Amino acid sequence: MMEIKILIADDEVKYRDMLSDFLTNQGYEVIVAKDGNEAIDLYFSTTDINLVILDVMMPKYDGWEVCKEVRKQSDVPILMLTALGDERNEVHGLSLGADEYISKPFSYEIFIARVNVLLRRVVKEKNESIQIDGIIIDQAKQLVTINDKAVDLSPKEYKLLLYLINNIKRALSRDQILNTVWGYDFFGDARTVDTHIKSLRSKLGEYGNLIGTVRGLGYGLKVNK
Repeated sequence: MMEIKILIADDEVKYRDMLSDFLTNQGYEVIVAKDGNEAIDLYFSTTDINLVILDVMMPKYDGWEVCKEVRKQSDVPILMLTALGDERNEVHGLSLGADEYISKPFSYEIFIARVNVLLRRVVKEKNESIQIDGIIIDQAKQLVTINDKAVDLSPKEYKLLLYLINNIKRALSRDQILNTVWGYDFFGDARTVDTHIKSLRSKLGEYGNLIGTVRGLGYGLKVNK
């Protein structure tokens, strides 16, 4: 079974603990943040989070700000969970990029059902095969093939390739790549990205030139197939 990691950000201990218990009992791995600042730090230092659950009214950064920061770099599902249950706030949350909005108080059944709906999309996407020109990525097996031959990628190269594919036709800065693929707590510099891009291009052979250099910024994948 694919491991699912969920970040819960809520300044109220009782809600944080309750949600953590709900989700842990469902078999999910849970990490928690007590404010918006910690939520941002945890999200960008933990690169394999599959769902973010955000309270709105938190100290330091509120849920709106956390949602905006995450959305700058990621399409991870975001569920807003808040006492601000009026229509105006719900529309605002969804317009910032939240995928779901639940007002407090809520029922256990509704909460779990909506979490599972969001995660179905994650599981489906992570098990689908992706084809970019002649490159085929079997995500379930974490296997990359070209012309039916396996490409020997390191775990970081595989993760880098997936990040480029998931952000196809977007210009990605070296810092964005570094923070997402290596994590915020990585102490290397941007040359690490350049080195891995060079290696990845070489291993992709005739398709290596699909990874374009964006002058003064970073890199991007040039095709959309």
